[in-house]
Amino acid sequence: MQKVELIATATFGLESVVADEVRALGYQDVRVENGKVEFTADISAIPRTNLWLRTADRVRLKIGEFRATTFDELFEQTKALPWSDWIPADATFPVEGKSVKSTLFSVPDCQAIVKKAVVESLKKTYKQDWFEEKGPLYKIEVALLKDIATLTIDTTGPGLHKRGYRSLIGAAPLKETMAAAMILLSRWKPDRTLMDPMCGSGTIPIEAALIGQNIAPGMNREFVSESWPTIPKTAWREARAETHDLARYDQPLEIIGTDIDEDILRVARRNAAEAAVDEHIHFQQMDVRNVRTKRKYGYLICNPPYGERLGDWKQAARLYREVAEALRTLDTWSIYMLTSDEQFEEHFGRKASKKRKLYNGNIKVDYYQFFGPRPPRPNKSETPAD
Repeated sequence: MQKVELIATATFGLESVVADEVRALGYQDVRVENGKVEFTADISAIPRTNLWLRTADRVRLKIGEFRATTFDELFEQTKALPWSDWIPADATFPVEGKSVKSTLFSVPDCQAIVKKAVVESLKKTYKQDWFEEKGPLYKIEVALLKDIATLTIDTTGPGLHKRGYRSLIGAAPLKETMAAAMILLSRWKPDRTLMDPMCGSGTIPIEAALIGQNIAPGMNREFVSESWPTIPKTAWREARAETHDLARYDQPLEIIGTDIDEDILRVARRNAAEAAVDEHIHFQQMDVRNVRTKRKYGYLICNPPYGERLGDWKQAARLYREVAEALRTLDTWSIYMLTSDEQFEEHFGRKASKKRKLYNGNIKVDYYQFFGPRPPRPNKSETPAD
């Protein structure tokens, strides 16, 4: 099957998580760079990665890469790339761009030159001077970084965080991709209880349920490259069939989402129903300061309000102290908190076992991880014989 170069774009800080996901799908030729993970695979990887990647932003098809410090170099080298291998004569092919630390810093000019070069390339193949652009969408990106131009086509369409279940959202929503990354970084396993005591519209509990039952996050949505004639329809059919074959719908889960706001909990329940995981999540109205449970050795994963979101750093600090007091009873639990407050540990009254720098949108945040004790191993002598 045809080999392709693909780029899974990633939020800064999540590149290694995305790379692990790519490798888990069986693709070993993986290169990790800032904001992206590149890998070589056969063409069936386009549907498979779009359907399965939980933490990537989107999947791009790499057409070419070269050094360009003049507009002539950008034009000629773009024109020389094999655009007609992918773009049919009736395609719609807009160009977007970005430039960082490059001689060619005018993004509108770079976009216009790339568009002209692609048109000239397609003219040679299709022997026509005009392209109506009424067919399938092939969104081209020219990305310049330190004078290296990378030309790609987006295979995803709306970003991969658009799972299709969250038509209703609350204030300051957490992206689905970030929620999934928080769960994967915690190393949570589906045989352990998971709780989000400030669950809002339910993103963390829903993503946990999808992970726990191995449900592909893209199972219930469409992708722009499904309409591309270059990708065999059988590749999409087989990839979608695989998502059903590998799902573990009978995996029992204990996932709890609580919030003080009953209105937002109604949104959470609706979102969970849209994701078809509502039977596996218990939503309950509760003030986080009243959180109590008799369950042992669980995982508490949470995106509490912080200064930028609350608009009041003092209020956020007071909340962290109150939450810390409430969670003292969960001394056997592992606790994971995402916040931009650099004094979080001081307010929380504990030193994190591990801290990881991430970005939630444009806000620099830290993922504070407090590891609980391991549950005791079953005593083999007490295990009944078969």
